[in-house]
Amino acid sequence: MPFPRIFTAIVTVVFSVAIAISSVFFDTGLALALPTVPPPLVAAGGFFPFFSGIRPTTLGTQDGNLAACPDSPNCVSSQSQDKTHGIAPIPYTASAEEAFNQLKAVIQTLPRAEIITETTNYLYAEFTSSLMGFVDDAEFYVDPEAQVIQVRSASRIGQSDLGINRKRIETIREKLNGLNFAD
Repeated sequence: MPFPRIFTAIVTVVFSVAIAISSVFFDTGLALALPTVPPPLVAAGGFFPFFSGIRPTTLGTQDGNLAACPDSPNCVSSQSQDKTHGIAPIPYTASAEEAFNQLKAVIQTLPRAEIITETTNYLYAEFTSSLMGFVDDAEFYVDPEAQVIQVRSASRIGQSDLGINRKRIETIREKLNGLNFAD
């Protein structure tokens, strides 16, 4: 049946263009030259709040492990071994409690980040793109034995994220390193 393939192709193109517009123009500051999105629209998840998707049911840790990434390339995890999804955990030299507090403080400075769940060693935050309202789920597990923060960041919908999840984790890593987080 050709219709489902055509529909899938159209949806994939729309998502790719929407992500590109959202990430390039609005997440990098280039939007200053464009008309401002009215605050009520941004608060509602951008122009297209239905792109927010559904919160995953696989959040949290199981024996110190975050959920595996799906086959799609729009996810990174420090517990993934393959090149597409793998990213290094964030090492720390402070106490686990201090590492967690610094991580939380950094996440609170990031645009359109909302911390949803936190325990003594786990933090879950949602990041919403400004224009289209795409939501990414980011999880952080402070592993006191390994003295690293295990990370996972994944888009809820679509295939490609144009590297946004990887960039987000690297931004958090850089901000933590700026606080002399690790030697």
